[in-house]
Amino acid sequence: MTSTEYDVIVIGAGAVGENVADRAVQGGMRTVIVEAELVGGECSYWACMPSKALLRSGALLRAASRVGGTREAITGPLDVESVLKRRDQMTSDWKDDGQVSWLESAGIDLVRGWAVITAPKEVTVTAEDGTVTVLTAKHAVAVSTGSAALLPDIPGLRDSEPWTSRDATSVQRVPVSLAILGGGVVGVEMATAYAGFGTEVHLISRGALLANDEPFAGEAVTTSLRELGANVHLDVSPTSVERIDGDRFRIVLDDGSTIETDEFLVATGRLPRTSGLGLDAFGLDDGGWLQVDDSMRVVGADGEPAVDGGWLYGVGDVNHRALLTHQGKYQARAAGDAIAARAHGTDVSLEPWGTYVATADHRSVPQVTFTDPEVASVGLTAAAAEKAGYRIRVVDYQIGSVSGASIASDNYEGQARMVVDEDRQVVLGVTFVGQDVGELLHSATIAVVGELPLSRLWHAVPSYPTISEVWLRLLETYGRPTS
Repeated sequence: MTSTEYDVIVIGAGAVGENVADRAVQGGMRTVIVEAELVGGECSYWACMPSKALLRSGALLRAASRVGGTREAITGPLDVESVLKRRDQMTSDWKDDGQVSWLESAGIDLVRGWAVITAPKEVTVTAEDGTVTVLTAKHAVAVSTGSAALLPDIPGLRDSEPWTSRDATSVQRVPVSLAILGGGVVGVEMATAYAGFGTEVHLISRGALLANDEPFAGEAVTTSLRELGANVHLDVSPTSVERIDGDRFRIVLDDGSTIETDEFLVATGRLPRTSGLGLDAFGLDDGGWLQVDDSMRVVGADGEPAVDGGWLYGVGDVNHRALLTHQGKYQARAAGDAIAARAHGTDVSLEPWGTYVATADHRSVPQVTFTDPEVASVGLTAAAAEKAGYRIRVVDYQIGSVSGASIASDNYEGQARMVVDEDRQVVLGVTFVGQDVGELLHSATIAVVGELPLSRLWHAVPSYPTISEVWLRLLETYGRPTS
């Protein structure tokens, strides 16, 4: 057994943990990161990057088919084998050499193995070969272990060993048929990808698709999936799951119907990867979500640090604030800076929009769902804004009426919505649905985060002819403020 002392210990070397460590090092902290799997984490190998690689080729092929000149040049279907090879390249064939090299260049030490917090500011790491290393931290321990797929309590489901998102994104042979349970982001993205591969897809959702978005977003994605050939089953849930013929799945739904497929992907939610970390020794729930303040310090119900001295942080998915890689990295930057500042005796203010806080997690979260059409949103939906007590006005515009859209695609279909706080005349939320709208989202994010008055947004002139001209049309539809 070996022992080593650091200023900061980070558990989890995914994108979030890497950013906590990087900011801590830049703040003068000697930092070590602990990882039991691949450095780079879920996003690099099983989530964001491979899933988007699986989706991109089909999206481009369909986009080309919507433009005269390229439509006529298409002579064959999607080359699925080449798509999978490109996905393999995107994940570096599930090798983390490049990520490890980055850690070294950033001055971050790495210890591989399974971590347990065995005492205040002490982490014991057991390597695959049984070697034990005890790490101690002078200032902080940050838990950035992410989340794992949730398997709901359905008779026969767990025993049937269905796919999780990891299986769907790392597949080496595309199945002839695939059932997907879950109408959220993972479910609709994988339904889009596999339908594009020519797989017979059955998407099962207990309600509308993308229920947390504006209703027109889920409606557009439902229509598109059906046009791609997917079977979309809404307002139903499985009552049982079993393996038949030694391999295939039989899924019985509560409307009495039955679906049989070669594979079954469960995409119904996530669980925090906090089990077995030793958190229960500090009065925290083993396997539960970590409650944090805006600097990512773990706190109790009273908002005060949950451990004496406030040395424990929970960053990324584990705190359940916003289960998105970009928001986790945003939190990580705040946390790393806060840890270093506190270590140096600097006052860390939790006032909104300050240096050491992740204020945007609350009502300014951007997200792109890479379906066809894409769904890009930031801030509050109309329903969420009304529930929060705002006096709002909703402004809708058909993106296909914008000149730039007609150049991007023949018969472009899409919709934009702007939710306005009428009392302050600022934008609370924006949703775009349509081809390539993900690239519009950052302008909306700036408008929402900056709380820019509509009177000032009138002076942000969109270039012509681009799809961004939809901003002008939204403002014209609202009407020019008099102030």
